[in-house]
Amino acid sequence: MTQLAEVLAQPIDTLSKGFKRRVGLAQALLHDPEVLILDEPTDGLDPNQKHEVRKLIQQISARKAIVISTHILEEVDAVCSRAVVIARGKVIADDTPGGLAARAPRHNAISFAAPAGKAEEIKTALGSLDGVKCVQDCGTEKGRAQITAFPKPGAEIAAAVAERAAAGNWAISNLQQERGNLDEVFRTLTGGNAKGAKKREAA
Repeated sequence: MTQLAEVLAQPIDTLSKGFKRRVGLAQALLHDPEVLILDEPTDGLDPNQKHEVRKLIQQISARKAIVISTHILEEVDAVCSRAVVIARGKVIADDTPGGLAARAPRHNAISFAAPAGKAEEIKTALGSLDGVKCVQDCGTEKGRAQITAFPKPGAEIAAAVAERAAAGNWAISNLQQERGNLDEVFRTLTGGNAKGAKKREAA
């Protein structure tokens, strides 16, 4: 399972970091435990090694409970079905990775590029749409304004923005729906918690 056959006769201290990780996993799996606790299982690995370790975790997760402690949030997205954020010894969030991503300010926001000369017209038009909370001009690059429309909580605005762009003949490009960034959510949650803790201590 851990693909160690090619280094079976080598002392562990001669192995690469990736193979040492695999040896650690093999040691943890040897007695077939029902629960595995892994601390930063892909820290320091190259992209190929990360892929192999994550694939192994996904394979064994079908019949084992696996708890991963990590600050590498791409790992949460890659292998976890549930994410718990802990700060100062307190659980401050418990959700699916998708549920956490949905808390990001940019979740479901619509970003695109448009002719710079139409930026104000576009901001005004999109700001009047139902479901749009606000519209942000993120600057100009090569004559194209970078615009982002943010939805109100729970709103889906992609179709409405696309329809309004077509009706206004705005010649937009690179339209995309933002998913939300777990790093941003983590910073928001833990930063707010730290401030709250300081207030409580001061009180």
